[in-house]
Amino acid sequence: MGILDFFRKKEKKENLWTKCEECKNILLAQELETNFYVCPKCGHHHQMNPYLWAGMLLDYNYNVLFEYILPTDFLSFKDTKKYKDRLKTLKETSNTSEAITVFDGKLSDYPVVLSVMDFSFIGGSMGSVVGERFKLASLKAVQDKKPHISVITSGGARMQESVISLMQMAKTSIAVDIMHKNGIPFITVLTNPTTGGVSASFAFLGDVIIAEPKAIIGFAGARVIEQTIKQQLPEDFQTSEFLLKKGMVDMVVHRHLMKPTLKNLLNLLFYKNA
Repeated sequence: MGILDFFRKKEKKENLWTKCEECKNILLAQELETNFYVCPKCGHHHQMNPYLWAGMLLDYNYNVLFEYILPTDFLSFKDTKKYKDRLKTLKETSNTSEAITVFDGKLSDYPVVLSVMDFSFIGGSMGSVVGERFKLASLKAVQDKKPHISVITSGGARMQESVISLMQMAKTSIAVDIMHKNGIPFITVLTNPTTGGVSASFAFLGDVIIAEPKAIIGFAGARVIEQTIKQQLPEDFQTSEFLLKKGMVDMVVHRHLMKPTLKNLLNLLFYKNA
């Protein structure tokens, strides 16, 4: 083994350094993590896994729900790789068991249900288990009479589950409607990226829709839209700031200010007269 191989193995094992995908600066991995994955150099908001989101937003002693509902390869689907093999690999390497994790806890002493999507799990794609867990999270919010906050990131539908995946758009939309009819607030936090069937269903059905800075949010990709309508799109098209100007989101909030912002909204929407 050469000296370069030694250092490569050592770096891979310890994961001491990482690179900002926006400004390309080299950062200490620990520094980025303690800053909730916001680049200290340029402010870029990197993706963050559900357990880090829970640690940032929730008080101690929260519970993780619906982990017993797991994805299966019911269509025996194969693209470049068998779906069951993808799931097996993710089971061994991922921090999460699906592209959504549901937490039951408190945000600054306010009881909430928190569902958080994970882009590292097959692109945060919405399959049957994502739809089912989101539905159950919404029903628990109704049953326990507490708000549902959903932190969202997704590339869209899960192609390995075909039309079953598309059906989750209706299921999750119905779940939101049940919350609305029972007076349960539903707040969505859109992170980078939020696209496809998730953006076309529950992501934009929140009573309050928050977006992180410079997140890409939309249905189809900008290049697809340009080719379809044969027009050049604005430079900031499909960014949080563009959607805010057009009235599609209610506010753009820095990650470091997310918890106090959500606390104020919970007080305003639900707990003020409780």
